[in-house]
Formats: sequence, structure tokens, C-alpha cells
Amino acid sequence: MNITQILAQRFSIKETYANNIINLLDEGCTIPFISRYRKEMHGSCDDQTIRNFADSLNQLRNLEKRKEEVVKLLTEQGNLTDEIAKQIDSATTVTEVEDIYRPFRPKRKTKASVAINAGLQPLADLILKQAKDLNLAKEAENFINAEKGIENINQALQGASDIIAEIVSDDTFVRKEMREMFFNKAKICTEWKPEKDEKKVYETYKDFAETVRTIPSHRVLAINRGEKDGALKVELAMSIEDALACENFLFKNFIKTKVEANKKLFADVEKEEKMQESEEKSADSAKNLAQSSKKSKSLPIVKIINLSREFEKTEKSNLEVSQFLMEAVQDGFSRLLAPSLETEIRAGLTESASEQAIKMFELNLKPLLLQPPLKDKVVMAVDPAYRTGCKIAVVDQSGNVLDSGVVYPTPPQNKIDEAIKDLSNLIYRHNVNAIAIGNGTASKEAEIFVSQLIKSVQIPVQYAMVNEAGASVYSASKLGAEEFPEFDVSIRSAISIARRLQDPLAELIKIDPKSIGVGQYQHDMPQKRLGEVLEGVVEGCVNSVGVDLNTASVPLLSRVSGLNSASAKSIAEFRKKQGQFKNRKQLTEVPKLGAKAFEQCAGFLRIPNGDNILDNTSVHPESYPAVEKLLNHFNLTKEKIAEGGLSTLELAINKEGQEKVAEICGVGVPTLNDIVQELQKPGRDIRDSLPPVELRGDLLSIEDLKEGMVLNGVVRNVIDFGAFIDIGVHQDGLVHISQICDHFIKHPSEELTVGDRVKVKILSVDLEKSRIALTMK
Repeated sequence: MNITQILAQRFSIKETYANNIINLLDEGCTIPFISRYRKEMHGSCDDQTIRNFADSLNQLRNLEKRKEEVVKLLTEQGNLTDEIAKQIDSATTVTEVEDIYRPFRPKRKTKASVAINAGLQPLADLILKQAKDLNLAKEAENFINAEKGIENINQALQGASDIIAEIVSDDTFVRKEMREMFFNKAKICTEWKPEKDEKKVYETYKDFAETVRTIPSHRVLAINRGEKDGALKVELAMSIEDALACENFLFKNFIKTKVEANKKLFADVEKEEKMQESEEKSADSAKNLAQSSKKSKSLPIVKIINLSREFEKTEKSNLEVSQFLMEAVQDGFSRLLAPSLETEIRAGLTESASEQAIKMFELNLKPLLLQPPLKDKVVMAVDPAYRTGCKIAVVDQSGNVLDSGVVYPTPPQNKIDEAIKDLSNLIYRHNVNAIAIGNGTASKEAEIFVSQLIKSVQIPVQYAMVNEAGASVYSASKLGAEEFPEFDVSIRSAISIARRLQDPLAELIKIDPKSIGVGQYQHDMPQKRLGEVLEGVVEGCVNSVGVDLNTASVPLLSRVSGLNSASAKSIAEFRKKQGQFKNRKQLTEVPKLGAKAFEQCAGFLRIPNGDNILDNTSVHPESYPAVEKLLNHFNLTKEKIAEGGLSTLELAINKEGQEKVAEICGVGVPTLNDIVQELQKPGRDIRDSLPPVELRGDLLSIEDLKEGMVLNGVVRNVIDFGAFIDIGVHQDGLVHISQICDHFIKHPSEELTVGDRVKVKILSVDLEKSRIALTMK
């Protein structure tokens, strides 16, 4: 398997580029570093492409490793043939490899293994050959062995049937084809158990059946959770015709003579349906399932299994070879193959749904982390609560805590006047510009109170609702205690809320990405995989923005390319002992920070007002000589950079020719373009180009909403079936995917991103359930 070639084709890049990326990853280079500073080596792929490339590389290497393991195992068993080796070599998925190995895999005790140990394998092989003059009873006599538990002809034939059934289930070609048939024809059917679902969370699935091939990922995850909660019974189902088509496919593969479908099965199924329908009239839940099955023309596979196995009552010795094989094949289908494939398919659905959900987390987390900071503002945070009061924290423009306290404007105390007096004093004393309100418990009452507070003060103050997901986790964490040992846990939470408004990225990276509150079903995901993906998003965001080397916290530094917790702490300790960094070169003096780590991190660390203005840009120190050559070539100085006097540099380069100038500087054209961009705007923050934080001065309640009302909103979360929009009330509204735009879209993410400003119209308001339906049409 040529991994480089496969990846080059998969990502539509040159094989040279694919090979370079593989080598860079193997050398320990980080994805942000490769993406930013090795563009000539990979054709300017973005960081997400390289991240996906790295995932694919890992998958292919795991596949290669498993192939080698299987070849080794088969060789040790003496079962490896040229044909099997060729099949393994051409396999493109781990599932294919496992299908090839399945017949040879050591098994726990089964009916077939018991029969094989009793010496019945030759009898099974003989029957499968289906010689014209084969006499089952006569051949079976030769295998009677009381010592091995085979006391008569029927026991011998039953053992042979068990072996054949397992051969049917383990056949590589059959499993592949049947898996495809199940995927295209089978349905997921659910039975709702209202007694286990008091809040009727899963009532939607009381009468549900959908084809495996078309069921969307969010429904798979919802059904899985309902099953886990005991509120849903879930079965794979298939129409009678399709089930018989599966059996006939097996007959054609294992029986030489022409065998027609078991026509009697149709009559038995119809009879069973009528009996079942009569019995289920007394039970609503069972009736719903019957209606579901009838609508989809399906019966759960388990019922088809039971009907198919009626043949067991017949004496094996009295059967013709073809009839004997039909029973054995049906047994293999119903007892082994169908349940195995049902488990596989549901596991595959769950895996695919989980990957889709993880992608949604990834999609939502990036714009959330890259929300524009609220710069140069003194912020007061209100962490709402009822009985224990609202916790208050005031932080300055740099996030340092100026004041803190507790007020009680919410029920049951309702000390509104006292709270207004206390907070007005804080606003005047610290010249507060903005108020951040956590969106958790009692946030509606807190927002009403803050609206009154703003009207009572004599200086301009605005407020914003802040997503406080994970704030309590941070406040009770070891990191929270290290940062603010002098403050109570509840005050730490308020501090976090204030800082989230000031710099979302710097604060949110302190929290486990799974606790940030975007996406769907995060607790049902494979936690290791979810963690890897979300950590990658955090890493990408931090490095795309850059980090101030002299002010960044240890958690923020640890997210920088090439750094970890230990090296980040070393930088912080060095900074504390030696004072602020004057230039990037000083990083080489930090203990535990080697040459490789310096190479990976240097370009992402900024030093404003340092010795070298280039240290406040994303230009890597390795490219400083190229900058000197560029400036000398156009008779420019570094002072011109600080003065913003290089606005015409790009025009001059284009006039002379990018390739020529790049050659003079000793870099590639992509690196030259990056350098020029940085020289024109040193110290730039990519978040500054985004719409600023929206602050409010008024209040809107869900009771104020009326059908047809048009409002401005902000996208808070994008999910598979729509998007949640913050329209200024406590409860976000939902725009279903069908209401996002006038043209067809496969997914809401095609049109919407977290943080987008949108105009929406109220479709309906359900006050009892606090649900708001919106449209963007």
C-alpha cells in the first residue's frame, strides 16, 4: 500500500507535497508550524487540510499495521495462502481485513467449535460439496462417536449444520454483500416506553422507522441516548421481501441446485401479523410499534428469525441435501449473520454520527474562540443566582481584579434598591464601561435588574449576555485556585465571565473544550477522539491569533505550537525572574526549551515594544535575514515598518515580479507574501476584522415576542437540523434548516457560522415550553 500516493490522491495534491507533509509530521513539527512556515513544501495547504491529512495518515498506518498483524497470525496458523495474502493487500478498510481474518480467528466455545472438536468438519465439507449421489444418513453414520458426544445420525448432522451455519456467517464475500444489503434495505425502528420517559423527551420516536442508509446522524444519537435511558426499544427491521431476498442470496452462494424462496414464510408472517395486531390493541406502545412496522412494511429481524427456524422440528436424516443446506444457511443467517450485522451496522451508524457531531463541535468552537475581544474596557461581571445572590467581579482592561462582592436583587431576597446602590458605587469608583451577565440560572431576572441599573447611573454603560458554560468547572479547578487563591469559588466564576467578554480566547482555553457548550451530544461522543479534535481547534485558534509573550498565562502559553505545560511554566518562571522579554532570542535561554521547541513556537509569540519590531509580527526568526534583504532591496528601514510606511511595498513587489523578489530574498513566493502582509500591519489581531461585540442597553422578554416580529440576532450554535439564535431574550430561538434560506442546503453550516449577525422573523412562541421558532426567509 503506497500511503503517500493514496493521500496525494485523496487531498488532490502532488505526491511530493504529500511526502513532505508526512516527513514534517514524523519529525515532530506541529500542524500550525507546518501550515504557516512550510508553505513551499506543501503547496500552501491550510491548517485544517493538514489536520485532516494527519488523521488520514494515522488511519492508513493503523490499517497497514493491522494488515501486518493479520498476515503474521495467519502465517503462524499455517492458513496464509497467496489468494488470502492478495485479498489482504488490496483491502482498503480495517473492516475488510477483519472480514478476511474472521474465519480463522480463534473463537470462544460455539456450537460449531463443539462440532469441529467432535470431528464433524469433514462431514460439513462433504455436504457443502453437494455430490449428486450423497446420502446424508449413510455418510453421517461414519461420524457417530459416543466418546465425543455424537450418539446418533441426527446429532452428527446437527453438528455439521452448525459448522455450515458458521461458515455462512464468516464468509468474507457474503458478509460484504449482506452488509451492503442491510445498509440499503434495513430500517431503524423504535418503540417508545412512556413509563420510562416522564418528561416525554423521546415522544418523537414513539412511531418511528427510517432506513439505515438515510437516517441523519443527530437522530442516531438521539435514539442511542433514548435506548440508554431506557425510554426506547430499538431494533433493526427489514421488510419480509427484503429478508427473503437476503436468504435467497445466501442460497445461491451455498446451494448448487435451484432452491426457491420459502413461500410458506409469507403465509406464516401474515398470520403472525394478524395475531399480533389483535393482541396489541390493548397496549398503546405496542400498537404504535405495530403501526410503525405496518407503515414501513417491515417486521423486526428477530421475528423473521423465529419464523425462519421452524425447520428445526424436521428430522435431519430425512432431508434432501438441498433442503438440509437451506436449513443450515437459514440458521447461519438468522442465528449468526443477521445479529452480527445488526451490531456492526448500529456501531457503524454510531461511529459515523459521532464523527459528524464532532465535526459540528469543531465547526462551532472555532468561531466561538475567535470572537472579537472587548478591548480597553473595564468590565463588571454578574454571575446570577437566586438564594445565594449574584456574585460580582470588576476587572480592569488587562483582566486584573479590582473589586468583588455579592448582591441580592433576585428572588427570594429581592433587595433591588440595595443592589442598585452597591453596584452604582462600583461603576462610578472603577469607571465601568460594560457589564457581562452569565446566561445560567436566574439570568433573566439578573438581566432585568441590570437594565434598571444602567438607567439609574449617569455614565454610559452597556451589557452583554455571556455564555458561562464551563465557568463553574474552571472556578473549582486546580488552575482556578492557582490563579485566584484569595477568592472564593463563586467569585472566580464571576471573574471568568468578565474575562470571557474581554478576551474569549484567552479565557476559554482554560476550560475543557467539551464543557464550552457548543455542538450536540458531547457527553455521548468517544471522549478521546472528541478531545483530540477539539484540542486541535484550540491549538489552531491560539496560533492563528498569536500570543503576547510577556502577558500570556501559563495555560495560554501551553497551547502555543511546540510548547507544553512544562515549557510554558519555564517561560513564566524565567519571565518572573529575569523580567519581561525584550526579544525572541531570549527564549533560547529558557530552561527545558530546546532548539526544536524554539523553532516551532517562536513565530507565534509576540513581543510588543521589544527590541525588534519583527518580534511583534508572525514573521519567523528564520526569515529575519529575508526581511533585511527585502528592505535593503527597496531602500527601506525597520523604522518605516513602525510608522506604517510600507503600504506601497506590495505594489512595488508586484511591479518588479514576485518570483524575482522572492529569489532575491531567498524565500518562496508564499513566504514572501506572508512577510509583506505582516510588515504592512505589525501586531495586527485577525479578530479585529470581525464584527465587534454587540452590547445592549435595553431588555426584551420572551413575553414581548409576537408572531411576525422581525429582530436582529446572533448565531450561538449550529447543529445538524438548524441553528440557535440569540435574539436578546433569555431563551435562544431555533431556525430549522428548512427556514434558513430559500434554496436547498444539505447542512446549516453552508449558510451559518457561530457569531454571525442575522435578521430573523418570529414564527411562533411556546411560552409553556420556552420555545421560539424563527425563520430567516
